[in-house]
Amino acid sequence: MSSEHLKYLQRIKRRKMLIRIAQLSLLVIFIVSWELLSRYKIINPFIFSSPSKVIMTLIGLIQDNNLFIHIYTTSLEVIVAFLLSLFLGFLIALILYIFPTVKDILDPFITLINSLPKVALGPLIIIWMGANTKSIIFMALLINLIVTFITILNGFLNTDTDKIKLFKVFGASKKDLIFKLIIPSSRMEIISAMKLDISMSLIGT
Repeated sequence: MSSEHLKYLQRIKRRKMLIRIAQLSLLVIFIVSWELLSRYKIINPFIFSSPSKVIMTLIGLIQDNNLFIHIYTTSLEVIVAFLLSLFLGFLIALILYIFPTVKDILDPFITLINSLPKVALGPLIIIWMGANTKSIIFMALLINLIVTFITILNGFLNTDTDKIKLFKVFGASKKDLIFKLIIPSSRMEIISAMKLDISMSLIGT
C-alpha cells in the first residue's frame, strides 16, 4: 500500500471522526440547551418538558413495569402496519401496472386521497372503529399505503424500455416480463418504499 493511499485512508478516517464528533456535539448542545431553557422557564416547561423530566418518567415507567408493555404494543402495531402496507402496496402497484386503463381511471382519485390531511382524520377513525389496535393499524395504513404503492409503481413504470423491447423480441411472456425484468429492475424503488413505509407506519401508529 502506497504512502499516498495511506494518507487518503487517513483523510477519510479523520473526516468520519469529525462528522461523528460534530453530530455528538450537536446532540449534547441540543439536550443541554433544552434543559436550561426549560429549567429557567425561557420555554414553557409544561408544554416542552425537559430531558431530566423525560428520564424521570422513563424510570417511573420501568419501575411500574409499564414501559416495555407500551414498547411491545407500539412495535407490534408498527410491524403489522408495515407488512400489510408493503404487501397491499406491492399488489396494488402490480395491478395498476398490468392494467394501465384502471390506473388512468383511478389516478385523480388516488391524487385526491393522497392530498387529504390523514392525521386529521384520526378522531373520526376512532369514532368509526373505536379506540383499539384496529383503528391504530388502519390509521397507519391510511398514511403509508398510497405512498408505498406510488413509489413501487413509479419503479415499475420507469423500467428501461429498451430492455422491455428486448424481452418482447425474444418472445418473453407477460409473466416473464414482470417477474424477470420489471420487479428486479425496481428493487431500489421497492427498498425506498420499505424505508418510507416503516417511518410512515410509526407516524400513523
